[in-house]
Amino acid sequence: MPKILIVEDDQDLTFLVDEWLTSEGYALDICHNGLEGYEYARQGTHDIIILDWDLPGMTGVEICRKYRQDGGTAPILMLTGKSRIDDKEMGLDSGADDYLSKPFHMRELSARLRALARRPSTPVSSTLKVGHLEMDFVSHKFFKGGVEVHLTPKEFALLELLMRRPGEMFSTEAILQRVWSFDSEASSDAVRTSVRRIRQKLDDSDDESQSVIESSRKIGYRLRVPH
Repeated sequence: MPKILIVEDDQDLTFLVDEWLTSEGYALDICHNGLEGYEYARQGTHDIIILDWDLPGMTGVEICRKYRQDGGTAPILMLTGKSRIDDKEMGLDSGADDYLSKPFHMRELSARLRALARRPSTPVSSTLKVGHLEMDFVSHKFFKGGVEVHLTPKEFALLELLMRRPGEMFSTEAILQRVWSFDSEASSDAVRTSVRRIRQKLDDSDDESQSVIESSRKIGYRLRVPH
């Protein structure tokens, strides 16, 4: 199934969409802020992008327009409570491929996503590489120096987050929100455990100062930028 980026600040709605699309087998990335959503979109690893119109930091129309100007080709579905034809026209003219007004039925959302997935488009990159680390999103496999390393789904998702922005520090709270999403039972211990297991699989020594994942107490974690 296609990989989808959802940029929506209504967390109740996002929860429902997340549950529905995950049950249908989609892989999801979720952002609640427009600026963050644009940064995710520009990575070029999503097959379909779902954008809310009204977002903090950067509106859906602004994201769409800038994404297209930067050469982004993934189909975009715009979500909004706006119903005037002028608003729909603005959204489509900014580069959106389809438009879904709130409130909507989840089955209609699925149908529109299937239609967008059928449209011919320039394929997005199926791999993400940072130094000697590589992720293959089609096979859902991870490689270090060309050698496959088995990761659990959570370890894969955590490494994907860090590899998208190497050198950027992510707080434990940010990691929980993006990787564990709406799992209310997840805690900072879950993050520490996943980081420890990733280090055991990827690090060449027990020297934490040389670990592939750099940690800073009370600040967070980041992928060490290869020299």
